[in-house]
Amino acid sequence: MFTQTTDKTLTCADCRQEFTFTASEQQFFADRQFSEPRRCPACRASRKAARGSSEGGGYSAGGYSSGGYSAGGFGRPEREMFSATCSSCGREAQVPFRPNGSKPVYCSDCFKTQRRSF
Repeated sequence: MFTQTTDKTLTCADCRQEFTFTASEQQFFADRQFSEPRRCPACRASRKAARGSSEGGGYSAGGYSSGGYSAGGFGRPEREMFSATCSSCGREAQVPFRPNGSKPVYCSDCFKTQRRSF
């Protein structure tokens, strides 16, 4: 269990400037089992921006996908879609997962209606 309650001062591996690793950031990192950051927020942001422009979208080369269901942009491969019958209205629906029958599948219109009812 994480019990650090004070901020820490760390030194950036790139620019050698000191930066504060706050207690709440430490808790966030500990909860996710991340190691302490080696770079200050500015250097992390510049590395992330450089990685995104050189690799065409961050983690896309590693097989990760983020964002909506329509892929293709930002150098991502087209996301595979599967046909299913909507459990509510019976129309054909395109979904980003392979339906296995264990849960209901909804078309986009019925999904929006279902989502609002929660």
